[in-house]
Amino acid sequence: MEFNEITFRDAVPVDGYGPGFFRVAGEVFEGPMLMAGAGPIAWGGLDDTETLLALRSQVDVVFIGFGAEIRPMPATLRAALEAAEIGVEGMSSPSACRTYNVLLSEGRRVALAVLPV
Repeated sequence: MEFNEITFRDAVPVDGYGPGFFRVAGEVFEGPMLMAGAGPIAWGGLDDTETLLALRSQVDVVFIGFGAEIRPMPATLRAALEAAEIGVEGMSSPSACRTYNVLLSEGRRVALAVLPV
């Protein structure tokens, strides 16, 4: 098996996660988190639609992590993001972090909004 080192250019990937926290660039970030390139910021959770809508000129898709398990996307959140022409995918937070990192390494315009596990 051949291994290739991944480069992220100017973006910052998620290094890890655990009960109630995420690790980004070696630093621990507690609580819900939003990542869109440069680094983590606090996110108000599923009711914080405005923070996600502010990304419309920066990203094509937002990965929403619902914590340890996947659950239905709130219809109002999906509708607001789709109306702003931002793609949205819901999944568990671990899956969202991995998917974000892979697409980020490809230079894609992605964001990550996750609830802790």
